[in-house]
Amino acid sequence: MESIPDPYAFSATPILSYLGLPPEYEPSPQDSPVDFLTIHLRQLPPNLLALFSRIITPQRRTVLPIIRNRRQKYASTVPRELALPEARKRWPMLWVGREREKPGLEQGKEEKRWAEREFLGGVKGQVGKLGQLLSEYEEEREAERMREVRREKMAEKFAEQNIEEEEEEEEGEGVAIVEEEQESTDQLEINFERVVREKFIYGLLDDVDYDPVDWDDKWDETDERDAEERWFDEEEEEDAPPDTTTIDS
Repeated sequence: MESIPDPYAFSATPILSYLGLPPEYEPSPQDSPVDFLTIHLRQLPPNLLALFSRIITPQRRTVLPIIRNRRQKYASTVPRELALPEARKRWPMLWVGREREKPGLEQGKEEKRWAEREFLGGVKGQVGKLGQLLSEYEEEREAERMREVRREKMAEKFAEQNIEEEEEEEEGEGVAIVEEEQESTDQLEINFERVVREKFIYGLLDDVDYDPVDWDDKWDETDERDAEERWFDEEEEEDAPPDTTTIDS
């Protein structure tokens, strides 16, 4: 039976063809993609660069300075998914101050706002009780989810560490909790956003599409693009045939 080709399999053919390179070119885009991109990343359009996402994880791409710089530039714009409200919902375990708050409180408020503004056109009397009910349900759901996460974390600790190590860890955690309580809410938020940005830059965040940033040169610094354009202009001038025109005396 004839096998069906995988439409998501990586193929170096369109990449090499675009660059006018032979199939046996080294470093190979398939066998040595990082080395290949180190040389040719700026020469390829986004649609061809996106093919490398099939064989290079966001974390592995971090070794490329161009990729890190683009992510840094993107993160500096404070996009919605990396901003505090959205980031806390996406990655709650990164939020150091989560134990101080009632789990699900913010999500419950959002459910209530939705009911008051959207449901039945926000008609008063129709949505007041619904908004409160949804708020309470969301708080309960989030609280249960956080309890489940904590139970899983504790199970992992008991499986990996002996009793002595656990006692030492608990003693250390007690000191850490006291220190954390001394931090202001503002400082916790600053630290949280910094951790999220750093994890984004190094490809460590789940539920993030890195491709629009990694493969788009619009996130390059202006000075880098200008320097690259000057380099190409100089290369073209060097490759141009010498001017043999003579001036008649």
